[in-house]
Amino acid sequence: MAVAWQFAAPDPEQREKMALRVIAFSFFALAASVTVDAGLLILGVRTPEHSPVGIVLAAVSLMVMPVLSWLERRTGRELGSASAVADSKQTLLCAYLSAAVLIGLLLDTLFSWAWADAVAALVIAGFAIREGVEAWKGDTCAAPVSALTGERPLQHDAF
Repeated sequence: MAVAWQFAAPDPEQREKMALRVIAFSFFALAASVTVDAGLLILGVRTPEHSPVGIVLAAVSLMVMPVLSWLERRTGRELGSASAVADSKQTLLCAYLSAAVLIGLLLDTLFSWAWADAVAALVIAGFAIREGVEAWKGDTCAAPVSALTGERPLQHDAF
């Protein structure tokens, strides 16, 4: 949504900083949500639900999300959009979450290891925080369009 909002403007570069901040907040919210859920699992307040449909959905998501992330990242780099590149990382993080969910559900289903899902989720939360910090700083390996077209020199702006 943040990237769509950014590119709906006549001059998307003016909205880049705000779009990156929205993406950073979404990474932080994702990390908080995953951490709380993992904590509830570890403390035994909640147990993973055994769901063949959930396993299939996680597997399909694991196949589709990396491709979407790659396409979004490529497009973001071609456009010189740091926010699109940051959003592609969020899509990739969703693939990691799908993998964690799939592994956790399978380990719990096959071996009754309910804790495996929570441990994987905490690792993913750590990555989400790191990506959020990078998005907040604008450190997403993308150059603005005006720098790519030669209208201004390439420089790292502090976001």
